Amino acid sequence: MNEQYHNYKRIAEAIEYIRNNFKEQPDLDKIAGDLGLSPFHFQRLFSEWAGISPKKFLQFTSLEYSKSLLKKEGATLFDAAYKTGLSGTGRLHDLFVNIEGMTPGEYKNEGSGLRIQYHSEESMFGTLFIASTDKGICRLVFEEDTDKALKELQQELPYANYVPGTNNMQQKALQIFSKNRGTPAEIKLHLKGTDFQIKVWQALLNIPFAELDTYGSIAGKIGNAKASRAVGTAIGDNPVAFIIPCHRVVQSNGNYGEYRWGSTRKKMLIGWEASERDARSKSQEAS
Repeated sequence: MNEQYHNYKRIAEAIEYIRNNFKEQPDLDKIAGDLGLSPFHFQRLFSEWAGISPKKFLQFTSLEYSKSLLKKEGATLFDAAYKTGLSGTGRLHDLFVNIEGMTPGEYKNEGSGLRIQYHSEESMFGTLFIASTDKGICRLVFEEDTDKALKELQQELPYANYVPGTNNMQQKALQIFSKNRGTPAEIKLHLKGTDFQIKVWQALLNIPFAELDTYGSIAGKIGNAKASRAVGTAIGDNPVAFIIPCHRVVQSNGNYGEYRWGSTRKKMLIGWEASERDARSKSQEAS
C-alpha cells in the first residue's frame, strides 16, 4: 500500500474516532492509544499530513466550523472575481475551470467517436481514477478498483474507445492534491450531463476554496429555489471529485450530510482545505 495512502487511512480513522467520541472530548493520548500509536508519533504524523495539530484540525472539522462559514452566505468578493473571469479571491489553487458539456450528438451517440484515456493514481485521500477525452477531464473519482470505475464509465459512454495511460492534461488536474503545485494551470472538463446537472456543477465552482454553501443556496443561485432535492441529486451525480467541489455543500443546519465517496472523506477534505487556508494566511502575515 502506498505510504501516503496508508497515512491517509490512519488519519481517516482518527477523524472517525473523534466524530464518534466528540462529546467525550478525547485528548491526544486517548486518540493515539486507541489507534495503536504513541502520542508523539500520532502528533507528528497528523501535523505532517494536515499541516496543523490534531486539536486545531478538530476545530476545523467540527460543526461549529460549518456554522461559522454558513453565516457568510450572500454576495462575496469571490462572486465579483468569478464573474470577471478570475478564479476567486482566496482560492488556494488559483485554477480556472472550464466546463464543456458533451454535444447533443455525443450525448445521443453515447460516446461514439470519443477516445478516452484513463488510469489510476494514489493521492493523500485515496486511490483516484481519472479519465479524459481530447477536450478535457471526463471522470475523476475516488475508487480503489480500476476495473469497477472503468465499467461505470463505460456504462455511460459504451461506444467510446478506451485506452489505458495518462497524459499531461490529467497530470495538471492531479496537481490539486500536490504540496508542490508549481504554476497553476487551467483545467478543462468534458462532461456528459443534462442541462440542469451542468448548471448545478457550474454553480459549485462558485464556492471558494475552504468555504461552504448549502443545497438550498445552490438551488437559489441557479434560479430554482424550490429545487433543493433535485440539486442534491445532481450534486451526488458529480463525476469529477474535488475539482467540482461537491464536498463543500452541507445542510442548512450545519450538518455535513452525505458524500458520494464517504462522509469521512468529506470531513477530511473540508478540514484539509481549512488547514491549507490557515497555513497560507499565516504565511502571508509573516511575509
